[in-house]
Amino acid sequence: MKPILDQFLQFVQQGIAAIFKFVSLIWTWSIEQIARLAASPWEHWPLWKQILLIVMVVMVAMFLFFAARQLWYSGVRVLGAFASFVAALIYTLPSILMAGVIALGGLWVINNFKPTDLGRLTVFERSDGARSTDSNRPSRETTGQSTGEKSRQ
Repeated sequence: MKPILDQFLQFVQQGIAAIFKFVSLIWTWSIEQIARLAASPWEHWPLWKQILLIVMVVMVAMFLFFAARQLWYSGVRVLGAFASFVAALIYTLPSILMAGVIALGGLWVINNFKPTDLGRLTVFERSDGARSTDSNRPSRETTGQSTGEKSRQ
């Protein structure tokens, strides 16, 4: 089972690495294109090219704003998910602790308990003094009367 789990985790890790590599490639290419746009010699261009440049700058800024907003919301969700995860870890601590205590107690019983010791246990047996006081009392089962009926007679 462990080799299958290790293979699966390696597959997931490689998939995540490929996604981040692709995202990094797109970000790098886009930043290079924006830098090239900003470095263009627009001062000597005709008016229509300068207006087109302004439209492109506005569109780039708009899409960068959309991306920044999505990243901000995603970051907030990730932080909330992390806080929920930490809360779940803390919430499950008593259950995990009880599981460990039960495992420890069971292991102690397995390692230290001997069925031959059962003959020496007298915890649930009555003492001789308790038997003598009970023998003086009449048994209710044999008469079929309750305590209230006995006192009326």
